[in-house]
Amino acid sequence: MNYPEYRPRRMRRTEGLRRMIRETRLSVDDFVYPLFVVPGSGIEKPISSLPGQFNLSVDKAVDMAGRAVDLGIPSVILFGIPEHKDAVGSEAWKDQGVIQKATRAIKKAHPSLVVQVDACFCEYTDHGHCGVLVDGELDNDATLENLARAVTSYAKAGADVVAPSGMLDGFVGACRDALDQDGFDQVAIMAYSAKYASAYYGPFREAVDSAPSSGDRKGHQMDPANVAEAVRETAMDVAEGADIVMVKPALAYLDVIRAVSDEINMPVAAYNVSGEYAMIEAAAERGWIDRDRIVIETLTGIRRAGADIIITYHALHAAKLLAKR
Repeated sequence: MNYPEYRPRRMRRTEGLRRMIRETRLSVDDFVYPLFVVPGSGIEKPISSLPGQFNLSVDKAVDMAGRAVDLGIPSVILFGIPEHKDAVGSEAWKDQGVIQKATRAIKKAHPSLVVQVDACFCEYTDHGHCGVLVDGELDNDATLENLARAVTSYAKAGADVVAPSGMLDGFVGACRDALDQDGFDQVAIMAYSAKYASAYYGPFREAVDSAPSSGDRKGHQMDPANVAEAVRETAMDVAEGADIVMVKPALAYLDVIRAVSDEINMPVAAYNVSGEYAMIEAAAERGWIDRDRIVIETLTGIRRAGADIIITYHALHAAKLLAKR
């Protein structure tokens, strides 16, 4: 029997050989770890739909950020659950808001850590929508005015990156203008440029109590069937001043990550969202999958698709696994 001269299995025979020719490198440097911050002190409340994740008071968020630093993770992204909610989400831009306090405390304790702040209003409004409602509809431009207030408040507190996530028209430009006018031209913007109207967000909405009281977000988040629109959206955000563009969710949108990465010459983030995390944890708890292998395989797939940055609830666990390699 005649064999080909080139035998691919030769280079798969040992782990050392496989490492030598590995095309995609997953690193702790790729990770951003989400933290959910709540009012109070000494609070580390488990989130039932996100096993291993917690609602944290500021002091506990500082401790958790320290764990990320110790594992070599370069960044966290903060989500706030305010003490009071109202129709416009005004707690989002209060100087003594929970996120402002957390940002100051984390930057003081861990100055090298990149602190990113999610900038949206669904956690802050009493109706659960991403801004100002007028006759039941999201008022895009009125919401932009409040978004400008919020991002400058986060920048003043010490945020390195603000991450507007409402998929509002013109949201990056509004943030950039507001930051620059207030002297925060060094603060970067990570835009949720292609955020889909997805069912994968369910556990997150429990974590931050942000489910809409009526209706849905399909009018401003993207249709899951569209790819070309994602490229258009990201290109518009880059033109308005985005420093990083994002695709969210990740696993059902690997083709979108690849399309954006191929077309947009900017850093691309992907959000490995709560539903994706919860499915892995639930299956692993039942013994149906090898959790460690699935976590690394999943994150490698997101990286292989073209993501430069991966926001993931598995960041701490993945960092530990990579350290053993």
